[in-house]
Amino acid sequence: MTDQEDPDGVELLTTDAVGKLLHAAVEHGGGTLLRWELDHVDNQPHHSTTATYTATVRWDFGERAELLGVSARVGGATASDQRAVLFADGERTVAVWLYPRDPDLPGLVRAAFPSEMAGVLNEYRVFPAPVSPDQVTLEMVGYRPRRRAVVKVTVATPAGPQRLFVKVLREKVANDVLQRHQLLLAAGVPAPAVAAFTPDHLLVLRELPGRPLAQAIFDPVAPCTGENLVRVLDAMPLQVAQLQRRAPWSDSVAHYADIVAVALPYEEPRLRWMTGLIRDGLAEIPLGTEATHGDFHEGQVFVSGGVISGVLDVDTVGPGRRADDLACLVAHMSTVQRMNAQQAARVQSLLQEWVPVFDERVDPVELRLRAAAVIISLATGPFRGQEPNWENETRSILDAAETLIRQVR
Repeated sequence: MTDQEDPDGVELLTTDAVGKLLHAAVEHGGGTLLRWELDHVDNQPHHSTTATYTATVRWDFGERAELLGVSARVGGATASDQRAVLFADGERTVAVWLYPRDPDLPGLVRAAFPSEMAGVLNEYRVFPAPVSPDQVTLEMVGYRPRRRAVVKVTVATPAGPQRLFVKVLREKVANDVLQRHQLLLAAGVPAPAVAAFTPDHLLVLRELPGRPLAQAIFDPVAPCTGENLVRVLDAMPLQVAQLQRRAPWSDSVAHYADIVAVALPYEEPRLRWMTGLIRDGLAEIPLGTEATHGDFHEGQVFVSGGVISGVLDVDTVGPGRRADDLACLVAHMSTVQRMNAQQAARVQSLLQEWVPVFDERVDPVELRLRAAAVIISLATGPFRGQEPNWENETRSILDAAETLIRQVR
């Protein structure tokens, strides 16, 4: 397939056609590729595609499971691609790397091995006593190739296990993320405390108290109130509104709709209908000047004793509209996947309690249109993560967006 037929490389990287490329890359590194399977896809239509593959490779020392990454892009390789190994596939040049040597996340190499992470913890005196590698257990919480990673670090200490979370960041965003943590902490907002910040862009954070709201939403009693959620957002300092603006999710709804339409072409008419209504409904609403979180949902909030005890992932704080934050939460809560009947009833009950509170704080129509836009962005997830039932999950997510839009028509 030529560059003209597949400009962003999505067909190459998501079909068996990539097999020849993977075999060549592994052989170049001195191994033999025995088996491989597509693991994750990040497609930016008409721009680029990055994919990862779980693989079994035979090396001189024996067989081992590996994770291979490949990027293809319109216009050829970039400067950061040069940090990977470049291969030609016909007229196209692609970048290939072996995890953890992600070309845009240089710190991932140290975050991926207990011996290296023990060195980081000791260098920055994160614990009172030195830590040995055999005390350190690592768990990958999330990895978005060439964008970010989060690693949970558990350290066995005499006082019991101590947990930290390491954000592996790109160079161009690392200092800004650190600044946001420091700003919120100075204002008393319960963001994670910073334990270390390294030259290779590792941000080591201490564990928040309490437990994730994403778990607590299934409890038989409400984990917090709608008022609690609004209040923690309104407590962010005014300086946040002076930071660089992050475009609201609704600004990119057409972009995410395009990604979903590539994966599910028969959904394109519904996507076009929804994006048109969202765009027209929000067209006259000005940019906001409130201090906002930027990606506020149940996975970012910790609760304890019926109140909010912490807020995660403050990388995106900046000026915006409170409706953006509350809509993000409504969207995520409306699209929780793989629940049983009891769990679904609990989530629906919480939405029925919280949404009327949100409607008093922001415009109800704006809230629903912005939530629908966030939901369309979330509909890219099942395909990107190669979920076993990704087509049905994607349709279910789009159904949730349509439900919200029809509430305001």
